[in-house]
Amino acid sequence: MMEDLAMQLFEILNNSIHAGASRIYLVIRDSIRDNEIVMTVEDNGRGMDAETLKRFSDPFYTTRTTRKIGMGVPFMKGLTEMCNGRFQAESTPGKGTRITASVQRDHIDTPEMGSLGELMMDCIQADEQIYYELTYQTDTQVFRFNTDQIKEQLQDVPISTPEVLLWIKGYIDENVQSVKEAIA
Repeated sequence: MMEDLAMQLFEILNNSIHAGASRIYLVIRDSIRDNEIVMTVEDNGRGMDAETLKRFSDPFYTTRTTRKIGMGVPFMKGLTEMCNGRFQAESTPGKGTRITASVQRDHIDTPEMGSLGELMMDCIQADEQIYYELTYQTDTQVFRFNTDQIKEQLQDVPISTPEVLLWIKGYIDENVQSVKEAIA
């Protein structure tokens, strides 16, 4: 398994990037009250037909031509099963895919969240033309980030500029930490 949830999510978001998505939404609900972390990735990429959707959690099935196995979805599905969670995928060809995975928050095998700032920085580096939106919410607080707001502020400066990416990482991590601390 991967060392934190952000790394797991990167694999799922990477699938959205490779599926040609122009919009990717990541919503994380971190609930002490419900003792669960629910992670939803939704995109407007190619989507999958029913047969592909049935097979896509098999590590020996992949649509990529660069390698013969795909581990992102099987790892996430395995993690949810190991940590008393749920895994669900919905997809429509030509419209996109929605993956929802949850884990029991206080389960001994549930990894730390990791850096959501680094996750978004890596995604932006992978394809800065995509609209990314991150929502991190607890039982009482919400933090939202989207790349269009940043691009509007930057005007002619590319969002993939190293200094901008480092600022984005810090900005997201600082705000997620503030939301987490509000419930502690």
